[in-house]
Amino acid sequence: MFAVFLRSYLNPSKHLKEKNMKHKDVLSLGIPKDHMELARELIENARSSGMSRKKVRRQLSEVLASPSLYHDHLYFGELAKKIPSNTKDYVPRSSPAPWKLWGKNIEETALNQIKNACRLPVAIRGALMPDAHLGYGLPIGGVLATKNAVIPYAVGVDIACRVKMTVFDMPEESIEEDEKYLSKVLVSETRFGIGASFQKSHDHPVMSRDWSVSPITQKNKRKAESQLGTSGSGNHFAEFGVFSLEEPTLGLEAGKYLALLTHSGSRGTGSSVADHYSKLAMSMHPKLPPELKHLAWLDLDSEEGKEYWDAMELMGHYASANHDVIHREIVRVLGAKVLLQVENHHNFAWKEVHDGQEVIVHRKGATPAAQGDLGIIPGSMASPAYLVEGKGSEASLFSASHGAGRVMSRRKAKQTFDWKNVNKLLKEKKVTLLSAGLDEVPYVYKNIDEVMGYQSDLVDTLGRFDPRIVKMAPAGERPED
Repeated sequence: MFAVFLRSYLNPSKHLKEKNMKHKDVLSLGIPKDHMELARELIENARSSGMSRKKVRRQLSEVLASPSLYHDHLYFGELAKKIPSNTKDYVPRSSPAPWKLWGKNIEETALNQIKNACRLPVAIRGALMPDAHLGYGLPIGGVLATKNAVIPYAVGVDIACRVKMTVFDMPEESIEEDEKYLSKVLVSETRFGIGASFQKSHDHPVMSRDWSVSPITQKNKRKAESQLGTSGSGNHFAEFGVFSLEEPTLGLEAGKYLALLTHSGSRGTGSSVADHYSKLAMSMHPKLPPELKHLAWLDLDSEEGKEYWDAMELMGHYASANHDVIHREIVRVLGAKVLLQVENHHNFAWKEVHDGQEVIVHRKGATPAAQGDLGIIPGSMASPAYLVEGKGSEASLFSASHGAGRVMSRRKAKQTFDWKNVNKLLKEKKVTLLSAGLDEVPYVYKNIDEVMGYQSDLVDTLGRFDPRIVKMAPAGERPED
């Protein structure tokens, strides 16, 4: 509705229609009806001065979100002074919320981020997983429980990013015997990178859900449909490998099987949701100190908080649908029987009960690990992933790591490594790499077995997946993770 309003006011030929807008439509924009004529006049002045429509939209949106910050704005200051502010003062906790660390040799920047998060007035308790490293606001591998508040950046940019594994009724020998065919299947049935899409959209029930829960999801519905069944860049992957079971479990006999493992999230739409509501949260808490800027929150009792929560939930269903389509299409092409499928997500917020109260648990790059929860914790393109079962550790807020965790920035990785040495390692590990960038080579990750050792009190290991044919976004893609 807001975008429709702005388009009409930025197009002089529609002034007659503007005068006939219903009061309820105008009021829903956040502009009091008494100030509509002023808003139109200021917009026309800004446009006459040469300001682009895009810039007018952006600046007016910022003014409406946090009017107290724009009383001196050259074009919209007069309007800002007439609109009540919805920003809030920052009142830190008298003492930081408690938190606990798993693992060793965690970088100082990540430690500082979880400490800062526990200073928030809405913070209840925190935890840091052994794969932790620097993120926006909350570190990757960070877990934070809050009271009646959701933090967009503590959920993450790639909302509901997840891992899914399908185990086939096919022996491990299929990897070597049918390597060329399996490689061809990964190439034909997946798409990677920013903007990746299919010319013919896949069908999935997720597109029949209510996408009007947020103007951002509604605007991006068509784009989301075209990206169904695609994967992002960064550490996202699709790979065939060998799934091994030492003991019978989950209806499977002990042995080795061909399996498919994928990792990706909610694509461009999820990123747009994260960007919009993160900026909105920051505009509502302008007095947060710089180190807490990216931890701005939305109260769940507010319209903004409810809207983000509904959008986040929708992105959870959408991210799951992406994996569903990838696995469905590959199963169809292979004509194989599915023996087991396991899926879990991170970069999300859950309503849970801890310490006798309902809280919002943010797991940014952390796997849910309540008692009996099944999850998959990947290593790298040349190291194993593990199928795990949660032990329900209250100390970790029912969480575990979501992977091995990076030890090197992407920029440094590109400056440090070359494909000659990497290819030698991949050959030793019997890995065929179809595409990837140097910023995702095995050396940039921690030792997954050490990480698993640090969290033996959080999860039990049930099985192991070893990558054999790996596809990631081509080199040069900007990371989405």
